[in-house]
Amino acid sequence: MRHQFSGKYPAKWAALTLLILLGLTACRKTETSAQNRGGRGDINNLSVDGSSTVFPISEAMAEEFMKINPGVKVTIGISGSGGGFEKFCQGEIDISNASRAIDVTERELCEENGIEYIEIPIALDGISVVVHPNNDFVQCLSVEELKRIWEPAAEGKIVNWNQIRSTFPNRPLRLFGPGTDSGTHDYFTAALVGQEQQSRGDYTASEDDNIIVQGVAADAEGLGFFGYSYYQENKNKLKLVEIDSGEGCIAPTPSTIADNSYQPLSRPEFIYINKSQADRPDVKAFVEFHLNPEYQYLISEVGYVPLPESVIKVVRNRYQQRKVGSVFKSGSTVEINLHDALKVEN
Repeated sequence: MRHQFSGKYPAKWAALTLLILLGLTACRKTETSAQNRGGRGDINNLSVDGSSTVFPISEAMAEEFMKINPGVKVTIGISGSGGGFEKFCQGEIDISNASRAIDVTERELCEENGIEYIEIPIALDGISVVVHPNNDFVQCLSVEELKRIWEPAAEGKIVNWNQIRSTFPNRPLRLFGPGTDSGTHDYFTAALVGQEQQSRGDYTASEDDNIIVQGVAADAEGLGFFGYSYYQENKNKLKLVEIDSGEGCIAPTPSTIADNSYQPLSRPEFIYINKSQADRPDVKAFVEFHLNPEYQYLISEVGYVPLPESVIKVVRNRYQQRKVGSVFKSGSTVEINLHDALKVEN
């Protein structure tokens, strides 16, 4: 049975230690392995790193993939989208997980190192804003209010809840969020502040979303954000905040994420493939496993939203043709949604 991530590190590490004979270990990474009986005559090593948001999908996919391809060893790291791209564009890993599109600087790094990449959208996500469950005054925040909380000018100034809205109590505001290597941080700041990486710096930051979960769950005055899956896994100890982008207060749900009505925080999740490795049997099989309709239930199981079959067909065709580059020419998935970006390319 696939193990669940819970944000309780001691329990998780203990469970994974007991499973070491099955080849599942974790210490800011998950390694899935098995004995060689796949008929290839060797143990294959497939390296994946990057987004902690995409990690639950990769973890679930890798574990099920290993049941069918037990001669392959998959190692998954969680160094953040930026950290993953840095390794990927230096040829250190086969696949980069990302919760945003590859940016201009990363494209240049890949080009400098002769790395051609294939962009594969694999799921949809809605960045979730959460507070402590005992918070009885926040039900919904507007985009403008979120901007006022997180913009650089707020640093050291917006420090109490009543500075966000006068009807909120005069209590300290304590913030938790992804670090600057995180694609979630990039997307969130681009969507709300207008520019990636532009946010206040006086908050508790981590590239590991479980740390953010723990922070908000332990602080009655806390507010944080991360991928929808981490809320789903921890909703018994967090309270979800609805977002008003001008169309009324909307919470992230599978339906509002899928139809793009949860704005502006709905977004695609990606894996990036080194084209020079794309024909390797293990890499090819792992990518096709992600896009196989039979295994899309794994995406829902870990709290994300599967791509529509019509989109999966386009993405699968893109991989089969080994199309390189990103469909997001500006590097931003905020300005154009996935369906429209794929339509433009085709």
